[in-house]
Amino acid sequence: MRSLAIGAKVKVVLQPLEPVESDVVYGISSRLNELFKVFEFSISRRHLELPRHAFNEGRRQYNSSAILDELVRLYERGFFGGCQRVVGVADVDAYVLGLNFVFGEALLGGPVAAVYLARLRPEFYGKAPNWELFLERACKEVVHELGHTFGLRHCSNPKCVMHFSNTIFDTDFKDVLYCLRCQSALMRALIT
Repeated sequence: MRSLAIGAKVKVVLQPLEPVESDVVYGISSRLNELFKVFEFSISRRHLELPRHAFNEGRRQYNSSAILDELVRLYERGFFGGCQRVVGVADVDAYVLGLNFVFGEALLGGPVAAVYLARLRPEFYGKAPNWELFLERACKEVVHELGHTFGLRHCSNPKCVMHFSNTIFDTDFKDVLYCLRCQSALMRALIT
């Protein structure tokens, strides 16, 4: 990525991956545009379904790496226009090899990431629906995966958004913002 001009924002497209409700993606975009001045979040109007080959029938989950591969392929073909980053958002359960599930995954230092909403919903854990809690969790995961696209790794600070979420309790405990160390690393990545 080239250096940002003073006052320029990183253009981040949220790409709904069917099936996902538009109000969820709109809520994420609105909340994150309020919180972050260095990013400009927009929502893709293009229809994009999850790749069928990514679904693992035996696990009843999607292989996140296969979804990232598809997003990279589309990004390289110019499908997303002139944005710098793409975050796919899908209301499914996903995994990567070696893990039972993931809330999201990103191409470290690359242009794409994906966030999976199924396990972010309180209902997944037998709780009553809670829109605000669900939206907060989704925003944290988008910001976390976006950080990975700029080369940020997991942070040891449990309050930092870049801290690894092994459970939903980890996600609930951390903040939606980067700690000072991760924020500095992000700023260095943006200007180099």
